[in-house]
Amino acid sequence: MTHGPMRGMWDRETVALLLLAAVMPIALAWLWYGGMDAALRLVLALVISGLWHLIFMLARAQPPSFAGALTALAVAILAPEELGFVPFVLGISFGSVMAELVFGGWGRNILNPATVTLAFLGFGFVTAPWPDIHLPIAWAAIPAAIIGMFFGVMPARVILGATAVMAAGLIAGMPLQPALPAFALVLVLLVADPVASASTRLGGWLSGGIFAALVIMFTLNWEGASPVRVAVSAALLASLLAPLLDEAAIALWHARRRKRHG
Repeated sequence: MTHGPMRGMWDRETVALLLLAAVMPIALAWLWYGGMDAALRLVLALVISGLWHLIFMLARAQPPSFAGALTALAVAILAPEELGFVPFVLGISFGSVMAELVFGGWGRNILNPATVTLAFLGFGFVTAPWPDIHLPIAWAAIPAAIIGMFFGVMPARVILGATAVMAAGLIAGMPLQPALPAFALVLVLLVADPVASASTRLGGWLSGGIFAALVIMFTLNWEGASPVRVAVSAALLASLLAPLLDEAAIALWHARRRKRHG
């Protein structure tokens, strides 16, 4: 995991800006299909996230991060609809503060703040309908993932591990097609977070594979759950497991090293 700003050219804000550039295909496709309603929803999310970053900047002399825009975009696209103003503000505030800013800002957080926000809204407002993902928006996740992996700001092992497990499920004949658009967007916007995802080689493969396996399990057994809710729930559980997977990978490496060198 990334803890604190990096040295040299590759500092925290460079990574955040490259991530924003990578997800632009998703953002543009979503705004094209969502129109003015989507634009207003994104502006509101940006304002709320920006205000909390400003408050913590003034309280801690801590510079705000462009990563707040990543959280706002993910929440605007994936959050339940028909929430109303107050629940939307509460959800973003809870996720931004409790999952990011109290830890010292992006780069020091344990969980992705957008994942926490969406889980909070899903558990707190269970009657609110989750959005339906248009297929062209889901297709935009492919160039986003390619750009992110090319620049090294999205963990390739996580993305490829999840893709391999989902592909195996499709080859096995499982009825997973309705889950694919939400799976693709959540994988790119939430799971492929360079801070909150597993950082070891084995941990990355396992984290992506577990996310996809959870999506498959929930899709087949969670009756009535929308694809976005399924994918967000899987992302939350996979993120919680990421530190444990890294610890297991490191312990395995030490065990192999001791066996090899005595």
